[in-house]
Amino acid sequence: MTSSKLDIVAIGDALVDVIATTDDAFIEAQGLPKGAMQLLTTERADELYAAMGPAREISGGSAANSMASAAALGLDVAFVGQISDDQLGDIFAHDMLSLGVRFETPPLTAPPPTGRCLILVTPDGQRTMNTCPGASHQLRPEALDEKLIASASVLMLEGYLWGPELPRQTLVRAIKIARQAGPKVAFTLSESVCLPGRREALNEMIGSGGVDLLFLNDNEALQLTGEQELAAALATLSAKVETLVVTRGAKGALGYENGIAVEIPAAPVEQVVDTTGAGDLFAAGFLAGRCRGRDLRCSLEIGALCAGEIISHFGARPEKDLKKLVQL
Repeated sequence: MTSSKLDIVAIGDALVDVIATTDDAFIEAQGLPKGAMQLLTTERADELYAAMGPAREISGGSAANSMASAAALGLDVAFVGQISDDQLGDIFAHDMLSLGVRFETPPLTAPPPTGRCLILVTPDGQRTMNTCPGASHQLRPEALDEKLIASASVLMLEGYLWGPELPRQTLVRAIKIARQAGPKVAFTLSESVCLPGRREALNEMIGSGGVDLLFLNDNEALQLTGEQELAAALATLSAKVETLVVTRGAKGALGYENGIAVEIPAAPVEQVVDTTGAGDLFAAGFLAGRCRGRDLRCSLEIGALCAGEIISHFGARPEKDLKKLVQL
């Protein structure tokens, strides 16, 4: 791997999204938590896939989506995530490289298979995500390229990897590398991180100065802090990180930095088709703004524009020219 200067290096799940439309009756019949994410075993994933209607496949994963979009915005980025030497792994690697994202994590040559996320989209635009992590949760600390991380302005870490012990060790190692080498550390939260047994270690890491920029939504802020009121949760978190970014769906987003709070509305969208990847695109836009020297408000607005683009169509990868949309 070359070590030329990068804007962002991201570490996260390497998944292939399998997206299909459905109705509320199917969601209920399958016992799925509508609008949320759950983890599946390989066997349960096979059962659900067999019951789904026609679907299309596209590489996914939260941080991978962010890097694909950051590359579309003109940033020089890399992604680290574990795949297997199988068909879905080939699809993932090809998609990332074709989009201009550096991806050189060697594939596993033995089970488990490359991870997949079965995404069911209902007519109201809500997405119900059913993830079989597979190889993605086998990412080991020794897979990290220290020179690659050191070459970045920002190291972005995906919360979904914080839960399982092995990839958590990898994220902890990455933070140590960044702290020694200089990149800012951005962390994107997920509800799974807020579960008992995971939340405590994450709060400890954040409280010790392990994160410079924290992305989360309003519900995750309440879960992470244990507060009942959003204002109290945000006051707690903003005191621990340099920059706090809170997405609120149709209500827009909040940003906190250096004691200053900024609130912006959501970008106008003619029709919400699929909310898959909204947070991922918001993070990509925000980081693109910061990497290009924009202030907090402008970066939030860039994030909102990118999120608005992604929810106007199916899938978590942009269809419009983000460079023209944002004009960095």
